[in-house]
Amino acid sequence: MSTPTVTPADLERAIRNVPDFPKPGIQFKDITPVLQDPRLFAASVELLTADLAPGSIQAVVGIDARGFIFAAAAAFKLGAGLVPIRKSGKLPYRTFEQSYDLEYGSNTLAVHVDAVPSGSRVLLLDDLLATGGTAQAAAALLTRLGAQVVRIGFLVELSFLKGRTRLRDFPVQSLVVY
Repeated sequence: MSTPTVTPADLERAIRNVPDFPKPGIQFKDITPVLQDPRLFAASVELLTADLAPGSIQAVVGIDARGFIFAAAAAFKLGAGLVPIRKSGKLPYRTFEQSYDLEYGSNTLAVHVDAVPSGSRVLLLDDLLATGGTAQAAAALLTRLGAQVVRIGFLVELSFLKGRTRLRDFPVQSLVVY
């Protein structure tokens, strides 16, 4: 007996809206129901990697912290390395850093200086695209390393924040768009 196909609409129905988190006025998209359902979680990874064959990329890069979840599963599926991009001060070795703004503050991301060899083809994953600042900073770090970002993928995109415009130099994939 085969498992029924999961669609982006199925993923959307599972995502919980949490008003006023982490501060008043923010409508937080809680993806934990997707992660808790093995069928939905597996399908989200499948959809984010559907057109990529094992060996077609050298690394899957996850953005701190929920991006790690999707990146780890995708790296395993694709037989690729896993690279974490973390907040400043969280990586133990020498890093490159990039500051950025987000919809409710600012932050700095870091990647190890030897995270990927120059010329590597990488898939960059995160859970949510909002203003695009986080993904833009991560892509800038990867570009600084000499990597080729083949795509930036997200489970959720908040299109009204127009984050995709900041990523116009890269192919962008979002499974659920609000």
